[in-house]
Amino acid sequence: MTSPRTYLYKNTANITSILGVLPLLLLYFEDSFRYLVPLIIFNNVMDDLDGILAAKLNIRSRFGANLDNVCDAVAHVALALAVGVHFGGIVIGVSAIAAVAIILRATSRLNPEQNGGGSPTNELMRHLLFGLLLSTVFNFDAEYLIIIIFLLNTISMSVPFKMSAMIRSQAQSARSVILVNILLITSWLLPPTTIYIALAFLLTYLYAFLFGGMHWLRKS
Repeated sequence: MTSPRTYLYKNTANITSILGVLPLLLLYFEDSFRYLVPLIIFNNVMDDLDGILAAKLNIRSRFGANLDNVCDAVAHVALALAVGVHFGGIVIGVSAIAAVAIILRATSRLNPEQNGGGSPTNELMRHLLFGLLLSTVFNFDAEYLIIIIFLLNTISMSVPFKMSAMIRSQAQSARSVILVNILLITSWLLPPTTIYIALAFLLTYLYAFLFGGMHWLRKS
C-alpha cells in the first residue's frame, strides 16, 4: 500500500499543474480583468514548474503529461475568453476561434505518437500578456493588437511544422526556463523593460513562424 508521503511525492508535478488552474476562479469576480496579467504570469510559471519538478524528481508519467495538457487547455481557454469578453465585439469572436484552436491542439497532444508542430498554447498567453502590458505602457487601445495576436496564434497553433526558434522553445534547461519566467515578471513589474522583452519574444515567434513555414513548403 502506497503511503501518503510517497503518493504526494509521486504527484508533486500533478498537484502543481492543478494549482496553476485554481486561481483562475478570480476571473469570476467583479472587475476580474485587473487580475488577468498576474494570472497569465502565474499560470505560465506553474506550467513550467510542473515540468521541471517532473524531470528533477524523476516522476514523469503519461498521466501527468495528459493532465498537464488538460490543465493548459482549461486555463488558456478561460484566459483567452476573458480577454475576449473584456474587449467585446470582434474580439469575442476571434477569442472563441482561438479557444477552439487551443482545445484541438491540447487534444492532439494526448496522443503519445503525435510528433506535433506549431506554436504551443502558452505562446498565445505570452503574446496576450505583452499586448496588454504594451497598451498600458504606451496608453493605446489594445483591441486591434489583440485581434492580430489571436488570429496569428490560431494559425500558428495549427501548422504542421515545428517552430523551434522561439525563445521558450530554445529554453531546455531548468535555469533557462526560470530565466524566461523572470523576464515575463520583469516585463510586468518594470515597464521600461516591457518593449524590449516583448520584441524579443514576438520577433523570434514571427521568425519561427515565417521561416519555419518557408522551410516546410520547400521540403513539401
